[in-house]
Amino acid sequence: MRNTIFRRLPVSDVLARSDGSRHGLGQVYRRADLVVLGIGVMIGAGIFKLAGEQAGTMSGPGVLFSFVLAGLVCLLCAAAYAELSSVLPSAGSAYSFTYVAFGEVWAWIIGWSLLLEMVLAAAAVSRVWSIYLLQALQDLDVQVPANLADHFGVPTGLDLPSAVLLAGLVLIVAAAARLGIRVLWTLVLAKLAVIGLVILLGFPHVKPNNLTPFVAPAEPAAAQVTGADRTVLQVIFGGEQQVFGWYGIFVSAAVVAFAYIGFDVLATAAEETAEPRTDVARSMLTSVLIVTGLYIGVAFVMVGMVPFRRLAVDTPLSDAFDAVGNGFMRNVIDFGAVFGLATVVLVLLIGQARVGYAMARDGLLPRPMARLSARFHTPSVAALVLGAIAIGLGQFVPVLDLAPLLTIGALFCFVFVSAGVIVLRWTRPELERGFRVPWVPVLPLLAILGTGWLMLGLPVQKWIYFGIWTAVGLLVYLGYGRRHSRLNRLLAAEIEQRRSRAAHGRRHTHV
Repeated sequence: MRNTIFRRLPVSDVLARSDGSRHGLGQVYRRADLVVLGIGVMIGAGIFKLAGEQAGTMSGPGVLFSFVLAGLVCLLCAAAYAELSSVLPSAGSAYSFTYVAFGEVWAWIIGWSLLLEMVLAAAAVSRVWSIYLLQALQDLDVQVPANLADHFGVPTGLDLPSAVLLAGLVLIVAAAARLGIRVLWTLVLAKLAVIGLVILLGFPHVKPNNLTPFVAPAEPAAAQVTGADRTVLQVIFGGEQQVFGWYGIFVSAAVVAFAYIGFDVLATAAEETAEPRTDVARSMLTSVLIVTGLYIGVAFVMVGMVPFRRLAVDTPLSDAFDAVGNGFMRNVIDFGAVFGLATVVLVLLIGQARVGYAMARDGLLPRPMARLSARFHTPSVAALVLGAIAIGLGQFVPVLDLAPLLTIGALFCFVFVSAGVIVLRWTRPELERGFRVPWVPVLPLLAILGTGWLMLGLPVQKWIYFGIWTAVGLLVYLGYGRRHSRLNRLLAAEIEQRRSRAAHGRRHTHV
């Protein structure tokens, strides 16, 4: 192997970490825990708002099809993750898969994108959690003390609740993985109870007339989007900007794809799962299917209760229940959102710590981040460092404006993982696979095309931001990661040994 930026991590190196010979992380996850992990990260406050927001402004009742499209694309990508997790069970997830399939520089870019996705998402979601907490208290007529009002539930500037939430959950993640799982189970069960109540009480009020026409007639957008705020699709096709119709449905699919992002976090738990070759794959696919069903169920109730144009409000689901005379559900939905967002933050913190740990273990990030807690065998240093960064971003950066950037980072990783299935089937067909994607390369190619289509529905400005982030990452890699890479040192040592043996052989021949 040539010692270049495209050097690949040997498969044996990844397998050694999961078969016990070099294992450091404690094995704490069961299959049910992984399913809860997936549900916890994929269902947040968006389940109570996203469908109504898109139905009222972009896609009408066809938002149900938008969720199906996004769900199908993410299910195809989840299948790719499932196969590679069963072949290469690693805490690095897409980063490690890419390291093996495509080489170090691409692995760095994917790892850099994963850290962007998880750290920025944790900061942004904690901010939204604070806003929903304030809304829940106000709906209960609970007043925030005047001296805290300017720093409680605000979209920008210092915000105490989001900082406290992040700090508390970071300490839980750094302290003990099992403690985090218990907290996660409690919050997810509470969230599922609220979702079940929404569907049960909302279904009797669904009116078929509100669901027709399913594809609302296209019409010009009320406000024309210009410049970098336009999506790539709008730039490509140009012309007058429209909403509704099939175009609106496809644009909404790109937006609601954000709801599914996070299933890839399950792959970061592979090294801490007793049976990673089967449990991670099955849990990932199961959680995506469950979440798709729940999103469609809540969207169906929301769109069916009131005409879709009345959903273009900040609290569409709560307002829909108000319209049918059930104001009590507003409080239930408020706290369902609070529970839901807390689980998202918790799982993101778990995932980012594992990715940071894997990259530090390989030398691409500072090695102290790969230290484990002596008692609980958790990546406590990575959890604390990345958690502190998330807290700082949440307080000093307008993270809510950067949400589409998270989607681009995640979808970019999906493309590489789907391509990785094809590459490893071709280059390493002998590897044991606990799960196999059917119809390779057709399904992985469909996953790549579907993901690419979703990416085209995102704003140009966010693509520019992502390009800047990637460029900065490459500079960090060239300045630090390339020289400190563990694989770089191993290959350099191997080359030096070969030169030494060759020189010794020449001296022996000369004598």
